[in-house]
Amino acid sequence: MFFRHFLLAIQFFTRIPVTGRLAVWVGFSPAMLRASAAHFPGVGWVVGGLSALVFWSLMSALPAQTAAPWVAAVLGTAFSVWLTGAFHEDGLADTADGLGGAVGRERALEIMKDPRIGSYGALALVLAVLSKVALLALLAQAGGAWLAALALFAGHVTSRLMPLFVIRTLAHVGDTHQSKSKPLADSIANAGLFVGLLWWVLAMALVGWLAPGAPWLPALLGALFALAGMWRLLQRRLGGFTGDGLGATQQVCELLFYLGLALAL
Repeated sequence: MFFRHFLLAIQFFTRIPVTGRLAVWVGFSPAMLRASAAHFPGVGWVVGGLSALVFWSLMSALPAQTAAPWVAAVLGTAFSVWLTGAFHEDGLADTADGLGGAVGRERALEIMKDPRIGSYGALALVLAVLSKVALLALLAQAGGAWLAALALFAGHVTSRLMPLFVIRTLAHVGDTHQSKSKPLADSIANAGLFVGLLWWVLAMALVGWLAPGAPWLPALLGALFALAGMWRLLQRRLGGFTGDGLGATQQVCELLFYLGLALAL
């Protein structure tokens, strides 16, 4: 079931097709989708790995000019957004719209379900994408293209581990009958959390082996700081989490992972 749950997570959170006989073999049920939450960091392996490959390939092919890291960062980020269908970015925008103003819990949940984007959501998206591009370019300039590519990979894996702790410790809130996150809403079991941690440990062991002198600990501390802030925000304003809140948590943790690494450099 390990690989079935992993492929179901890939099918749910990326554009990578899992169709035909493979889809039949994988199967589907709410219980399986719930179990696939353990493989969020595994999805980070795929999205982060492919995005890092795009970034590294561009840095190798582009002229050695000042603008090269920026071009690679923009296109690498654009590829990751395309590969996930802007799934997490959408969650960030909806969360910013719902929690950006001084509104109550019920009104915030209504705003977050509105498909239209507001000023808070638009600003959050623009600032998040700009920050991500700038940090990746800075990492390439300060630590080299190889380190930036590894950071891109590790950032995607680490940031997809953090929402598991939100699922584990907070209750799902909102319109549970229509919510896209409801099948993932139950508190993740110890076995599932272990699987997610295993994906993350293997990723950090890999980047630690490929770049042994890099300051990965400050990067992790940045992601943990972001997790604590998002956990507190969701708990205080909503009394729990929504699918949008999980997406926002992933985005903020990814950004602060890069920032922690950049500050350490």
